[in-house]
Amino acid sequence: MPYDPSKDKVLKKWKCEQTGLVVSINRYGDGEAKVQIGPRILLKKDGTERAPIKAGRLSMEDILWLYDIIDEVKDELAALVEPE
Repeated sequence: MPYDPSKDKVLKKWKCEQTGLVVSINRYGDGEAKVQIGPRILLKKDGTERAPIKAGRLSMEDILWLYDIIDEVKDELAALVEPE
């Protein structure tokens, strides 16, 4: 079964303004909601967004930001995942 972009949904998204790192909760079709770390969306000198790039290795700033939002991410994901 080929990939269908219309079935790929971003349910919730967080972005670190300092580093451009994006964390999101996504679902494909009727599948399980999952967390994605990345991409990075950096800004050009004129203030517009560049094309997204891979998250790559995380800096201390990325980790501290992720630490700050992780409980919110966990709660949002828990609300979307059906109990087993």
